Amino acid sequence: MFRVFTKDYDRTFDRWTDALAAGNSLKSKCKSLFQDIRIFDDEELIWIYSRSHTYPQYIGAGVYDRLARLFLLENAPMVEVEVEDSEQS
Repeated sequence: MFRVFTKDYDRTFDRWTDALAAGNSLKSKCKSLFQDIRIFDDEELIWIYSRSHTYPQYIGAGVYDRLARLFLLENAPMVEVEVEDSEQS
């Protein structure tokens, strides 16, 4: 469960992709140098954006790699495989 938190906004998401989209959509509302946008994975802070940094910060060792894999899994298309019967009459 992912939680996006900032001033006047607090919402939870089941998917990392949805939480990231919500966090990115709030960037324009981050006006003050002391205001930030945070994304938590359960209780662990994993992503933070503030005006003092050019890009969002991924917090913790291996977090970026884990979230990148999760992003790919959530957005991978469902692949259907059709098996043709070699014995056609």
